[in-house]
Amino acid sequence: MPRSILYHNPRCSKSRAALELLSQRGVEPEIIRYLDTPPDADALRRLLAQLGLRARALLRTGEDEYKTLKLDDPALDDEALIAAMAAHPRLIERPVFVRGERAVIGRPPERVLELL
Repeated sequence: MPRSILYHNPRCSKSRAALELLSQRGVEPEIIRYLDTPPDADALRRLLAQLGLRARALLRTGEDEYKTLKLDDPALDDEALIAAMAAHPRLIERPVFVRGERAVIGRPPERVLELL
């Protein structure tokens, strides 16, 4: 069975719902509480490759850090956005479910089922 990981924030209702959906189907992923153990820039690059997304698609635009750091600037490249997410993990969209070599953002939570 492929390795499963859930980048999880237990305070987030979407993240809790995604975990519950996985548990109901017998999937017990490795839980990474990314606010406590933030992924570094290399891990974020791998995650983006698994998601098939550019860095901007993984950003939470409603966070204070997004505004403070002026991350809405279209001139910022992926590396600048990855560095911001590594330094400020609250900026990372959640939950992210990884299974094998693929990943999805669990918004809505049912998206995690796409990888089962």
